[in-house]
Amino acid sequence: MANTPQAKKRARQNEKRFLINKARRSRIRTYLRKVEEAIASGDKSVAAEALKAAQPELMRGVTKGVFHKNTASRKMSRLAARVKALA
Repeated sequence: MANTPQAKKRARQNEKRFLINKARRSRIRTYLRKVEEAIASGDKSVAAEALKAAQPELMRGVTKGVFHKNTASRKMSRLAARVKALA
């Protein structure tokens, strides 16, 4: 357990940040799942809309430090390729 006042404050901050990041990660996964479901249904227009909605959310996760930039780019690239292949 933290002993110094600074360590105690750090522990509080870490807990708060953990909950915020957890919520953000969950929100991003929801958007990605919507894209996956749209791809599975085979409807290209719905899938394209879902992808369009997911992209800024995913990139926001990068700026907030939840995901690495290359991870987000890789996910977007692979989803975009799958949506494009629905033609």
